[in-house]
Amino acid sequence: MNRLHDTERRGFASDNYAGVHPEVLTALSEANGGHTIAYGEDPYTEALQTVLRRHFGEGTTGFPVFNGTGANVLSLQALLPPWGAVVCAETAHINTDENAAPERVAGLKLLTVPTPDGKLTPELIDRQAWGWGDEHRAQPAAVSITQTTELGTAYTAQEIRAIADHAHARRMALHLDGARLANAAASLDLPLRAFTTDAGVDVLSFGGTKNGLMMGEAVVVLPQGHLPAADPAGAGAGTPLSPDAAASGVPGAGAPIASATVRSALPYLRKMNMQLASKLRFVSAQLLALLEGDLWLRSARHANAMAQRLAEGVQGLDGVRLTQQVQSNAVFAVLDRGVADALRQRFRFYDWNPATGEVRWMCAWDTTEADVDAFVAALKELLAAR
Repeated sequence: MNRLHDTERRGFASDNYAGVHPEVLTALSEANGGHTIAYGEDPYTEALQTVLRRHFGEGTTGFPVFNGTGANVLSLQALLPPWGAVVCAETAHINTDENAAPERVAGLKLLTVPTPDGKLTPELIDRQAWGWGDEHRAQPAAVSITQTTELGTAYTAQEIRAIADHAHARRMALHLDGARLANAAASLDLPLRAFTTDAGVDVLSFGGTKNGLMMGEAVVVLPQGHLPAADPAGAGAGTPLSPDAAASGVPGAGAPIASATVRSALPYLRKMNMQLASKLRFVSAQLLALLEGDLWLRSARHANAMAQRLAEGVQGLDGVRLTQQVQSNAVFAVLDRGVADALRQRFRFYDWNPATGEVRWMCAWDTTEADVDAFVAALKELLAAR
């Protein structure tokens, strides 16, 4: 096959545009050859469980899948009863970029909340977390947050802990969409466990594609085992728990259930939703390449650093206004539409809000300083020519 794309052309549209990291390609080659058992009974998928436990704690279980939408749908489907609803930010990927998959495939309802920076708070959650026992309203049963958010901002571990405690007190589960979880870890300078397992997250979608994989994410069930019991006949979700009730272990009294319940559902849901790869070793091998060493962190740190370089390069330019803190590999800015369209002739990127002129610039694991400097120079040239 002949190469069909220009390898010299660079862009800032999405970290999905970047190619596969060479270390991941090597891992795929190493996993090739010979026969191994299909559908996950292979040594690579088994080894992945050990590595995930090292990052997230004993009792963690990972279910590799094809893509992020599949990971999110499966996570939420496993957590919610059929009458359940999920509280999320208006800008959440599950609401804006997954073409109704959570609603149509998982059969749940999204209850959205506007946020200035993409981040939920306990107070914002309560705008939609109500109506338990009302048969005319989908029952809020989970909260979903995105780390880092669609606006490039990062929750602190303390902020996630506050959300988890607030949700669990109302017998709601906490899901975390971690498509850019590595970028959050790099920004916060924390291990993955510190703002997931230790912060009270129940299930997360772990992302790899945006961080150098060809394809591959994982639904990760975390070990703390305090997922809320669904009890439509008794005191259901939303009923605040007293310490005695929470510790009683009596079903229907608000007692937590073991995360084993979710683990037992996921194999069937993964197959039913067409997210089980027959040659699963090649998804698991990529995740292993990312997580066995520090590739996940090296790549994320680099992408974040390139975004910081880009933000610093445009900061203060007449005609450019940054709209969000740069806490990951994304830069959001407002600039004149004519300038943006002209700049797009050389570097592809997306409008975020066409009504306000807000655009999004994304950096990836393979973005170079020269890429950033050329972009900034082109922008300065266009601004000067206005």
